[in-house]
Amino acid sequence: MEKMAVTGGAGFIGSNLAERLASQGYPVVILDNFSTGREQNLSGWTGRFSDRVEVVRTDINETDTLRRLFQGVRFVFHQAAIPSVPRSIADPALTHASNITGTLSVLIAARDAGVSRVVVASSSSVYGDDQTLPKQEDRVGNPLSPYALSKAVCEQYCRLFQQLYGLETVCLRYFNVFGPRQDPRSEYAAVIPRFCTRLLAGRKPMIYGDGEQTRDFTFVDNVVDANWHVANHPRAAGGVFNIGCGTRTSLNQLVTWLNSILGTALQPSYEAARAGDVRHSVADVSKARDLLGYTPAVSLQNGLERVVAWFRANTEAWDGTA
Repeated sequence: MEKMAVTGGAGFIGSNLAERLASQGYPVVILDNFSTGREQNLSGWTGRFSDRVEVVRTDINETDTLRRLFQGVRFVFHQAAIPSVPRSIADPALTHASNITGTLSVLIAARDAGVSRVVVASSSSVYGDDQTLPKQEDRVGNPLSPYALSKAVCEQYCRLFQQLYGLETVCLRYFNVFGPRQDPRSEYAAVIPRFCTRLLAGRKPMIYGDGEQTRDFTFVDNVVDANWHVANHPRAAGGVFNIGCGTRTSLNQLVTWLNSILGTALQPSYEAARAGDVRHSVADVSKARDLLGYTPAVSLQNGLERVVAWFRANTEAWDGTA
């Protein structure tokens, strides 16, 4: 079977995607510098597929290395990034080097190696200060953080590489992805793993702002499905697609649902809102549905139940201090 490559394959989304590809029988090369990716995201499953999974510790800015590793690869799934708005504000140079320069390196290497298509992880953050709800792919505002800007620039590089060099690209704007292997311990961790682990440890979840901000929370299996779907769909080439569930949930509502699933009754504590965060976000998912026939299979409620079960069963993945 044809080889696949996953950059950032030791990360949260990348490891779930790489495992799916390997389970379908594809040879997979995983590339990660392990700055945010973790060995434990791979150790639980790569042994089952040792005949077809190769893990390479490298940085995506090592273009010559990527050219070599991409030889014979059909699809590159580019997940590597510094995926944090607050961290990008604290260190914009690091975000630029990883997200913009790194993506350019991936595109150059894929072009030179004859890769058929590159599927790139973008973000709902590109909508910036545009107030339209739901968010539609053809309408974006000014980016509110270096992270958001980096993803917008990556989308433009993808457009140019398809236009100038014939390298097929697809950009997926992820909306607040959550699921197993998401690290709750980082200062910049996403909200659902932090909420889950604090509630499991008997601690109040912490919310920045009043908790009435809304997000379109999307279980990781939906994102994995979307990556594979657009890699294979002939009408996806050159496109940008929202990947979400099309539903709005406030952080306060999220805490209520997690308390219900866990059988707890811990009310959140509140801190000042963070710079760069948008107030409301929800995906218009009609483009991916109507053009490609893609719809998310896992609902928010089912996804929350599954991620709570995972954190309960994998206590070594967190220490209660998130």
